[in-house]
Amino acid sequence: MKTLKILVAVAFVIAISAFAIDKVSSNKTTKGYLIGDVAVDFKLKNIDDSVVSLADYSDAKGFIIIFTCNHCPYSVAYEDRIIALNTLYKEKGYPVVAINPNNSKDYPEDSFENMKIRAKNKGFTFPYLFDDGQHIYPQYGATKTPHVYVLQKTEKGNIVRYIGAIDNNYKNVSAVTKKYVEDAVNALLNGEKILIETTKAIGCSIKV
Repeated sequence: MKTLKILVAVAFVIAISAFAIDKVSSNKTTKGYLIGDVAVDFKLKNIDDSVVSLADYSDAKGFIIIFTCNHCPYSVAYEDRIIALNTLYKEKGYPVVAINPNNSKDYPEDSFENMKIRAKNKGFTFPYLFDDGQHIYPQYGATKTPHVYVLQKTEKGNIVRYIGAIDNNYKNVSAVTKKYVEDAVNALLNGEKILIETTKAIGCSIKV
């Protein structure tokens, strides 16, 4: 009887521990999307205080989702290129939707109010959304700022077609030899196969 009680107690401790580990791990970490997955829509606050979702874009053919922020030097280096992407593809049906995934309590430069200031100073022409509570970036599996997901709107939903970097040289735009996002969107617009579907995102780690 004593042995049975011990075994029951051990089993109980193991079960509780497993539950606790699962609860912690599921809080911010998921495997994220893979190529071909359907991206779930979201509702996030924009810098104009409106709430934006992908469903709002009834005429879009897809989206260029970019996880970015104010303070990361990689994100800052890409700001003009992000603006250029929106200028190039918004009217073609692939608008940029930028999302700030960072914890603004520990990184106040990435606060919602500072997002407004940054967007105004840079002249952002696209939504700049705040992932309040950090619920969206884990769904996507984003790990860096910037981190890009090109989605194609289909009858099945918004399908992930490209994941990774904007191009192959964050330091010097004139030295870029591979424009990964442009190549992916151009291929989708032309009904062609995307030759490079995934690349390694280069940037700052997302601040949890």
